[in-house]
Amino acid sequence: MKLHVRYEGDDDPDKCTARKLAKFDLAELHRSNRATPYGLVLDPHAEQALSPADDPDTLVALDCSWESADVDAFDLRGDHRALPFLVAANPVNFGKPFALTTVEALAAALCILGERDHAERILAKFTWGETFLELNEEPLRRYADCADSTEVVAVQDDYLAEESE
Repeated sequence: MKLHVRYEGDDDPDKCTARKLAKFDLAELHRSNRATPYGLVLDPHAEQALSPADDPDTLVALDCSWESADVDAFDLRGDHRALPFLVAANPVNFGKPFALTTVEALAAALCILGERDHAERILAKFTWGETFLELNEEPLRRYADCADSTEVVAVQDDYLAEESE
């Protein structure tokens, strides 16, 4: 599966996971929406959750500061899907739900889509990468076992109910 990133360049370059992926030829960065290829776009504002029923050959993520991650920032060509509940393992947002880095988002999508080996390869470049998979082991497995988006949302609802208790 090809990994592409619409790269805004508005974060600290030393902490940018997308730049590191590109450095190791694990993802391709694009500086404009026009240059970013059509694919399955990971979009927290999407109305449908990512599920194993999606079968993309290209995953697209947006790498930008959380301050600029509004709906308009995700105006990319493709089918848009939201990732379900997961917690971050990166040092900046450790343990925070939905506060994933670009590599965490891509790795989560790969796991849900049945490409765990690919997820492990991209996370291996980060000292905390394995921790992301450990923290999210059960939800990632459960999401990957779902048939469609509706089932993913039901599993997510279980986790959100646990969080609120």
